[in-house]
Parts: sequence; structure tokens; C-alpha cells
Amino acid sequence: MRPLAALSQGIGLLMRGLIWLYRLFLSPLLGQNCRFDPSCSRYALEAITRHGPFWGLWLAVRRISRCHPWGGMGYDPVPDDPRPGRCGCKDAGPAVSAGSTEGNPGRRTDGTDPD
Repeated sequence: MRPLAALSQGIGLLMRGLIWLYRLFLSPLLGQNCRFDPSCSRYALEAITRHGPFWGLWLAVRRISRCHPWGGMGYDPVPDDPRPGRCGCKDAGPAVSAGSTEGNPGRRTDGTDPD
């Protein structure tokens, strides 16, 4: 195994271990407060497992930063591609409303083509 891969694997193992310690000891004291499904700790575990410690940590930090009373809520899975702008996340680009023709000027708001 290459040294960098071994280091990455070791860091990932350490991070997952810390998350498990949080889930075992601290989370029961704080209660179920996460606004998302899966919970932020489960999301972090999956992100680190699927994308490695660096991209996984980036995704986990972004997710935790959105987990507050004025943030989003609901189902928010770990993206297949964690790179910015490629994850399909809501914050990856400008929001376009359902009736808007922005980005598709040849389409009417009722969904029909002009011709």
C-alpha cells in the first residue's frame, strides 16, 4: 500500500472512531436534534466511508453547518460526487423556480414548446 493511501485510510479510521464515540457517549445526552435524515453523524460516517477522510469531512462540515433552526430539513443523502457543483446539492448553483424559463428560454412556463 502506498504511504499516502495508508495515511488516508488511517485518518479515515480515526475520524470514524471519533464519530462513533460521539454517537455512543455524547449524542444520548444531547438528544435527537438533527433536522435531516440521515442524522448528521450517520451522514458523516457514510461520507467518510464513501469519499475518504478529506472529501468526507468537507461534506460533513457543510451538512452540519446547515443543521440549525433556520437551515434546511428532510432527506439529504450523501452525494455520489462530492466535488463542488457536481453533487446535485441545492446550494450548488442558482435556484430556478419551477415556472421560470431561466436557463431554457425556448420553453414556456406551462411546459409547452413555443413552436
